[in-house]
Amino acid sequence: MLETLNKPAVTKSLEKSDLIRLYTEMLRLRLLDQRMLTLQRQGRVGFYGTATGEEAAVIGSAYALDSDDWIFPALRQGGAALMRGYPLVEYISQCMGNSRDGTKGRQMPSHYCYRPANFVSWSSCIATQIPHAVGAAWAMKIQGHKNLAVAYMGDGATSEGDFHVAMNFAGVFKVPVIFFCQNNQWSISVNIKQQTASESIAIKAIAYGFHGSVVDGNDVLAVYSAMNNAVQQVRNGSGPVLIEAVTYRMGAHSSSDDPRMYRSDEEVEEWRKRDPVNRMLKNLEGQGYWSPQEQTDLEEKLNQEILDAVAEAEKTGPPPVESLFDDVFSELLPHLKEQRDSKL
Repeated sequence: MLETLNKPAVTKSLEKSDLIRLYTEMLRLRLLDQRMLTLQRQGRVGFYGTATGEEAAVIGSAYALDSDDWIFPALRQGGAALMRGYPLVEYISQCMGNSRDGTKGRQMPSHYCYRPANFVSWSSCIATQIPHAVGAAWAMKIQGHKNLAVAYMGDGATSEGDFHVAMNFAGVFKVPVIFFCQNNQWSISVNIKQQTASESIAIKAIAYGFHGSVVDGNDVLAVYSAMNNAVQQVRNGSGPVLIEAVTYRMGAHSSSDDPRMYRSDEEVEEWRKRDPVNRMLKNLEGQGYWSPQEQTDLEEKLNQEILDAVAEAEKTGPPPVESLFDDVFSELLPHLKEQRDSKL
């Protein structure tokens, strides 16, 4: 029940336009992360977590889903929300906590949610989104829906009880959920070798009675192929699937982290040779689908879109003080109403 997917990806179902779309989304995420980290260093954003090095895992997996499937993300899946229609200005506004932030400034930066795309808000508490995804998938099965849920996680989440509780329930009740683990080798400062004695994370699925697979998480086409197969299997009612995408976090865990304290520059450089964005670029060039001029034009276009979105987001003021009292009680208690009306 464990499959290692290390063969060249099957791309028969993908057209040239799909390949260019995948590359565009990966490059946009790379450029956006660079810009947002710069804004954080300038004090214009309080916190940020990049997906640098993991773009193939994020974009390739989400591209295989239908628009009505549900995503329960972890820290690095913001690119999936953007690909599913999350407006860039709102994405940046969430990091700034202004009045265009869909969470009204109440969530930490980089904790996105976007209801129109079934992209659920997440918590900094590790692995809590995993049982949530299973619960949603269980409801889908009870109600007879054909959509599914995806629980994204890092390798560190697999050491949490929530992971094992969710895996067990999903296996017993055969709920339509895909567990997608981005094994980026480091759970902040804890290496994967200190995280588990198992030969892989995917092998853990066997104990819970369902299928697990390992895929090259730096090959967007391999990730798409693995996810597409999992989606078909889950929709057919065969039960859950666990996918382990082996990748690497090339940057820091977040803007609050200094990875030089726990890993070597040599290790980072070795993984940089497998950069997923460059890998997909070479794929397109090798097939005659992409030229240096098209690369220049795309970079200029994406960078301008990001600059324009940042400028628009920074023109937006903070959420109104009155919003502090929204979504708490159906009818405000007298002392809260007095506070609201007095403008604090």
